[in-house]
Amino acid sequence: MNAIERGAATGQRYRWVIVGLLLLATIINYVDRQMIGLLKPTLQAEFGWTEGDYANIVLWFQAAYAIGYLGFGATIDRIGAKAGYAMAFLIWTGAHIAHGLVNTVAGFSAVRFALGIGESGNFPASLKAIAQWFPPKERAFATGIFNAGSNIGAIITPILVPILTIAYGWEWTFIITGLVSLLWLVAWLVFYKNPPVDQSADVPVPAPADNAIEAPAIAATAATTPVGVPPRIGWLAVLRLRATWAFASAKFLTDPIWWLFLFWLPDFFARRHGLSLAEFGPPLVVIYLVADVGSIGGGWLSMRFMRGGMSQNKARKLTMFLCALLVVPVIFAQYVESLWLAVGLIALAAAGHQAWSANLYTLPSDTIPQSGIGSAIGIGGTSGAIGGMLMAQFTGWILDTTGSYFPIFLVAGSVYLIALGIIQLLVPRIPDRSAA
Repeated sequence: MNAIERGAATGQRYRWVIVGLLLLATIINYVDRQMIGLLKPTLQAEFGWTEGDYANIVLWFQAAYAIGYLGFGATIDRIGAKAGYAMAFLIWTGAHIAHGLVNTVAGFSAVRFALGIGESGNFPASLKAIAQWFPPKERAFATGIFNAGSNIGAIITPILVPILTIAYGWEWTFIITGLVSLLWLVAWLVFYKNPPVDQSADVPVPAPADNAIEAPAIAATAATTPVGVPPRIGWLAVLRLRATWAFASAKFLTDPIWWLFLFWLPDFFARRHGLSLAEFGPPLVVIYLVADVGSIGGGWLSMRFMRGGMSQNKARKLTMFLCALLVVPVIFAQYVESLWLAVGLIALAAAGHQAWSANLYTLPSDTIPQSGIGSAIGIGGTSGAIGGMLMAQFTGWILDTTGSYFPIFLVAGSVYLIALGIIQLLVPRIPDRSAA
C-alpha cells in the first residue's frame, strides 16, 4: 500500500471515529432530556404537579429548543462543528446539573429552558460534521448510527436513573450524571478535527497523503450544490428554498411523536398498565432497542437501494414510505390489554420514526450547499420543536379531559404519511448523487 492509499484508508477510519464521538454525545443528550419523563411520577407526587404543570415544563424545553436551533444552526455554519458542539455541550450540561438545585415549577421550567438551548446544538453540529466528512451515499447510514444514540440513551435512562434515585435521591441523580458526562467534552476537543474546505467551492477537500487524519475520500460532496443555487448561501436564501420548507414541514409533523415517546411513555405505562418507577425499565429498554434497529436499518436500507442502482430520490422516498407504514399500528396501543403487545406496537412505531429520521436528516445535505446546511437544519429543528410544543399542550389537555391516549396515538400514526406527501409536493425529485 503506497502513501496515498494509506492516507485514504486512515481518513476513512477517522470518519467513523467521528461517528463514534457523535454517537456518544447523542447518548448523553438523550439521557439528559429523558430523565424528566422517567422521574415525572416521582416529581409529580412530591410537588403535586398537574398534567398541565408538567406539560408547561416540557413546553419551556421545546420553546428553547426552537429558539436555540435557529441560533446554533447559523452559528455552526460560521464557526464549525467543533467549536459549536463544544459550546452547546457546556450549556446543556450546566443546565442538566442545575435540575438538582430547583424544586418549583418555575425553577424546573427555567432549567429546562436552558437545557433546550444547549441541546438544540446537537443535531446541527452532528449533521454538519456528517455532511463534511461523508459522501452522499453513506450519509443516511452514518446519520442512522449516531442517531441510534437517542435510543441507547433512552435505554440507559430507565436502567440507570432508578438505581441512582433510590440510592442518592433525584437531586443527586441529575448532578452525578452531568458531571460524569463532561469527560466527553474532553474527548471531543482532543480528537475532533474540522476537515479542510475549499472556500471557492464551499466543499471539503481531500488533504495531502501525509496529513492522513484529514484525508477522507469525499470529493463527491462538491455535487451537493443544487443546479441554479450558488455554492455560498445565506440564511435568508436558505429560507426561500423549497427543500428547506419540505424538511421543516416534515420535522413539524413528525418530531413531536418522538417527543411524545420520550416524555410521556412512562406516564402511559403507569396509567394504562399500572407500572411503577422500578418497573418502567424492561418495556422502555425493549422499545428503544427496537428503535435502534430502526435507526441503523433505515440508513442502511436507503444506502442498499442506491448501491443496487436505485436513484437517490427513489431510494430515500421509498425507505421513508416503508418507515411511515411501520408507525400506523401505534393507533391501537391504547386499547390492547396485553402490556407486551402495547410495547410491541410502540416499539414498531419508534423504529419507524428513527428509520424515517435517518433519511429525513439527509434531505438538507442532499439538496442544499454546504454553507447553508446548518441553517437549514436549524430552521427544520425549530419547526419540529414548535410542533413538539403544540403536541405537549395537546397531550396535556387530552389527558386532563379524557384520560385516554387514543387521540394522541391516532395523530402519531397518521402524520408520517402526510409529511411524506408534503415532501413529494415540494421536492418532487432529490438530485441524484447516488453514484458518489
